[in-house]
Amino acid sequence: MPGCAVIRPWLLACVMLTGCAAAPPQPESMRDPTANFASYRTFGWAPAPGVAGTDAPLQLLDRNIRESIAAEMRRKGYQESAESPDLRIAYETTSAEKIESQPVRVGVGVGSWGGNVGGSVSVGSPSVRNYKEGTLVIRAIDSARNAEVWQGRIASRLSNGSTEPAAIASAVGTAMRDFPARSAGK
Repeated sequence: MPGCAVIRPWLLACVMLTGCAAAPPQPESMRDPTANFASYRTFGWAPAPGVAGTDAPLQLLDRNIRESIAAEMRRKGYQESAESPDLRIAYETTSAEKIESQPVRVGVGVGSWGGNVGGSVSVGSPSVRNYKEGTLVIRAIDSARNAEVWQGRIASRLSNGSTEPAAIASAVGTAMRDFPARSAGK
């Protein structure tokens, strides 16, 4: 089958391009260049963002987000402290309706079976879809100066399971990817 050697690299390139189309969300972060992160050892919490004592779903979400942030802070070498922490951690979440527009789609397929080679072309109509996007913003505030020294942000499409602990831990880990880790000896 001499023609198959030509078809396979082309097909592989198409598969690779479609695999790259759904890139994972990229975090954004900002850091105060004057902040001395080597001097920070402990963290605590800023007041909860509007979590009422009777709203069980929000309390559960708040607990899951705080547990994920605390785990990430410990992983980076910081210790949690209720009294006089070096950093106070605050977070906020938002969601917004978004519109996704997909233009006319053209698909080309090539394949073989036995000694036969075939192909097809299809054209799809344009479409518009609504979806919900969630955003998580995490802030680190220098307690002594009462100044924000770091901020991380991640936004992505919400789906079923987006508020599960594993999904929250993944989002927090991605948002805090650039948070400065403490050196092992300090």
